[in-house]
Amino acid sequence: MLTSHTSTTPPGGSAVDLGPAVALSCRECGERFPLSPIFACEACFGPLEIAYDLPTGDPEALRAAIEAGPHSIWRYAPLLPVPADVASKPNLNPGDTPLVKADRLAAALGHGGELYVKDDSGNPTHSFKDRVVANAVEAARAFGFTTLSCSSTGNLAGAVGAAAARAGFRSCVFIPHDLEQGKIVMAAVYGGELVGIEGTYDDVNRFCSELIGDPAGEGWGFVNVNLRPYYGEGSKTLAFEIAEQLGWRIPDQLVIPIASGSQLTKIDKGLKELIATGLVEDRPYKIFGAQAEGCSPVSQAFKAGHDVVRPVKPDTIAKSLAIGNPADGPYVLDIARRTGGAVEDVNDAQIVDAIKLLARTEGIFAETAGGVTVGVTRKLIETGQLDPELTTVVLNTGDGLKTLDAVAATTGPTAIIRPNLDAFREAGLA
Repeated sequence: MLTSHTSTTPPGGSAVDLGPAVALSCRECGERFPLSPIFACEACFGPLEIAYDLPTGDPEALRAAIEAGPHSIWRYAPLLPVPADVASKPNLNPGDTPLVKADRLAAALGHGGELYVKDDSGNPTHSFKDRVVANAVEAARAFGFTTLSCSSTGNLAGAVGAAAARAGFRSCVFIPHDLEQGKIVMAAVYGGELVGIEGTYDDVNRFCSELIGDPAGEGWGFVNVNLRPYYGEGSKTLAFEIAEQLGWRIPDQLVIPIASGSQLTKIDKGLKELIATGLVEDRPYKIFGAQAEGCSPVSQAFKAGHDVVRPVKPDTIAKSLAIGNPADGPYVLDIARRTGGAVEDVNDAQIVDAIKLLARTEGIFAETAGGVTVGVTRKLIETGQLDPELTTVVLNTGDGLKTLDAVAATTGPTAIIRPNLDAFREAGLA
């Protein structure tokens, strides 16, 4: 038997049903708060995350229930802050993306063990952001919000616009004004309001924090601000899927891109919850973080042995990772050190090379963040930090069609010929 869960009543609000979620807990001091749209501890200002009454009892029964569930992240509803009937509600239903056994990439990198690419480009708006937004939508419903919003480096803007359109919310999202054109179009096409802010992502994020405290933001659910504790839990589903796709086992090593750092920290949380519920064997694993050299504050701190992450001004083609002051940076450092992993970075030229390498070896066209993880994996193998004989999972979090400019200058037709066989032969193609 699996335990059932009851709804929670936030201060001044009506009861909300968010499944096994029972409270918000401060990551720093442990103070607990009722489920509500807050993101910082009132006692110490530390970040809040979801505390659960996780399923207990027979792990085999829980595995069977998950495997019988929908082919989306909602198969893991017993481990997420969502109601049990979440799959019946209008949502993008992301997840169930392929875990590709990448033998040709492994050979090119000198990786002798099992190497996999978790390819999240197959989500509805072609990035992992659909996972986190889907969870935020359920929290927005529970708390009675009418508008969905976010600060975004691109992918999140599109995910919020699409999810809001499907679920019947108004949307208004904010982006740096100079994002890749493909991401701007994708965010705007869903009919919501798209606002470009003159400045970096960190400037956009500061503006959104001000808007939350203003009457103009009343009724707005900012998925990565006041709904952040719920939103972040969507990244755990990457850990859940990887483990299930590997036959309910944890890989030895994971290479994960770092923007805010939330994805990496929540994957680690998901792995620990899998162990706590008995769904997988408790065994060691290493987590490696990947950044672009032009925005690598966490990598710099890791290499220097620092616990504090100093903000930087981003300057990289990997704009989806261009967060100069990553909120979860210190926690990423803790996880990398605790698990025996590392945080590394690669430059823009290495990112482009890695995008092309993944494409020609495995037929996966990754956006620049995927180039970062593949490039960092190669670097980690070369420097001896990652064991090439162990089972390794590399994350590709988005579709290369979103960042065409990164490879357009060096990618094109092999030849342009006249429409006859002589021209074909003259071009050396026969």
